[in-house]
Amino acid sequence: MLNSLILGYSDALILLARLLLMALFLITGWQKITGFAGTVQYMASTGSPVPQVATAIAIFMEFFVGIALILGLWTRPLALLFFVFTLATAVMGHPYWKLEGAARHDNQINFYKNLSIMGGLLLLAVTGPGRFALMP
Repeated sequence: MLNSLILGYSDALILLARLLLMALFLITGWQKITGFAGTVQYMASTGSPVPQVATAIAIFMEFFVGIALILGLWTRPLALLFFVFTLATAVMGHPYWKLEGAARHDNQINFYKNLSIMGGLLLLAVTGPGRFALMP
């Protein structure tokens, strides 16, 4: 019974998954757009070699690719691209293994949250956008 219920709503659930996967990225992407200079400073503080370029890439991925995935545009390849971006963000942005104390704990949580998001992105790459997409 549960299986048939889920299958009956699979397209709506895939849409909901796309929205939930990208919600955080839309928020943080918008914050990076509206606070570009501060984001560049943050990127520089993390040791990014070209913080302006890193900021532009983060904005493009989080906000613009995030919108494309919500709309169901080029879902499979963009989900894979976002997977790589999220992996890079996890490794470069949350190196908990280099930290101690509360910073280690906070970054460890964020690192593994990124891994969880990557799992959702892989599923999206496999399933595709579902029926409720601009490019099904």
